Amino acid sequence: MAIISRGFSGRRRPGDKKLPPGQYVTTGFPVLSAGPTPHAPLDKWEFTIDDGSNVLRRWDWKSFRDLPTETFLVDIHCVTRWSKFGTAWEGVSLDTLFAVVKTDAPYALVHSHGGYTTNLPLADLLNMQAWIAFRFEHEDLAPEHGGPARLLVPHLYLWKSAKWVHGITLMHQDEPGFWERLGYHNYGDPWREQRYWGD
Repeated sequence: MAIISRGFSGRRRPGDKKLPPGQYVTTGFPVLSAGPTPHAPLDKWEFTIDDGSNVLRRWDWKSFRDLPTETFLVDIHCVTRWSKFGTAWEGVSLDTLFAVVKTDAPYALVHSHGGYTTNLPLADLLNMQAWIAFRFEHEDLAPEHGGPARLLVPHLYLWKSAKWVHGITLMHQDEPGFWERLGYHNYGDPWREQRYWGD
């Protein structure tokens, strides 16, 4: 599948303590996608949390948007080496979604339209570390950036912040997602440069 890459610009600022190793700063928002951009009509959109056998919770767009939301500023870091500082988002915290779900599963597999998946420890989605975001820079999230809603986990490389999300499967054993099966690191910490398996 082709990787679509546009809008790369910027350079590393020496000694910038906000910038993970090997990264440079950009003011743009490059678009990288595997395959065509999915378009999910809001009247058909839903988000589910399941345990692999049973749906534990389900939200349609209206019930999702009725949940409490937060606005927040975060830095984001792409495995292709660009970083963007102080990005403004609005979304629903994963803590809010999981407040109504009981589980002892330690892992999550996030599902997106188009067949994309990514895996994370459930602990990395909780404690105000992750959101399902639907607005970026005060505008509805554009489809090329994952709209109508994407996962945002800013402390990990951006491929872990899956675009076009529609659900999470809770798991008792870890299972690599799309990019992880293709050689990207299973965890993806920018500060430890965990870009690929073996890093």
